[in-house]
Amino acid sequence: MSWGFERGRTYNRRRDVHGKFRGQQQGGIVTPAGHPVVIIITGDEGGQHGYTDRLREDGVFEYYGEGQIGDMQLARGNRSIAEHSRDGKALLLFRKVAKDGSLRFEGEWVCENVLTRPAPDRNGTMRSALVFELRPIENVEEPEEADTPKPDPRSLQELRNAAIAAASIGQVTGTSERTVYARSRDVRSYVLRRADGRCEGCGCTAPFFRADGSPYLEPHHIRRVSDGGPDDVRFVIALCPNCHRRVHAGADGNDYNASLLRRMESIEPE
Repeated sequence: MSWGFERGRTYNRRRDVHGKFRGQQQGGIVTPAGHPVVIIITGDEGGQHGYTDRLREDGVFEYYGEGQIGDMQLARGNRSIAEHSRDGKALLLFRKVAKDGSLRFEGEWVCENVLTRPAPDRNGTMRSALVFELRPIENVEEPEEADTPKPDPRSLQELRNAAIAAASIGQVTGTSERTVYARSRDVRSYVLRRADGRCEGCGCTAPFFRADGSPYLEPHHIRRVSDGGPDDVRFVIALCPNCHRRVHAGADGNDYNASLLRRMESIEPE
């Protein structure tokens, strides 16, 4: 379950999506005010113009941006997709399965990169289209938890600079750039180094060491339901396993998470 939606289950767009989040009721990109989500809807409409969204063999989903005539611009809904990690918003994908507004939930994704590609517009004129490379959030979370961090020779400030850059897609490119795995590692490496072996929640020393001798702490994304993927370093905190479980499973989890957000004001001042 992600945000109350079950992967593979069909929902009514007006009742189940807009009834819950509101947001734009037309178009394929929905950016609800007051909710940390970006909702994108895929379908077969692009095929009428010579291009279509697709799932590649490597597990990456290619999603064409919005803009019917002329070059697509990295603005409005398109920018919301590209910057969802930096903005601390979940990216939810639905597929249109019927003209009556029925949508099948395809899960939560992370925007890995945004490319430009020649594609016809609504009038058949070739233009530069934006293609977002998306990866399932569970594929990002698993390596992040499984990988043992390797010693990084960079200074704390160098790690921080890399982590800040990792939260944003940056420039639109013509080819794939750094993967979301590499960007996630930059954020993770900085947060763990910043903690210096102590839980940033309770202040206790890490409960044990990893196989490589580094203190065991877990990065927690304060603003998001999922803990995978890049994020703004002001909203990622290093927690001991006990504090991390308290956030996700404790009776006071929401209140504790809010207290962590306040704590981050001193850990990462503006």
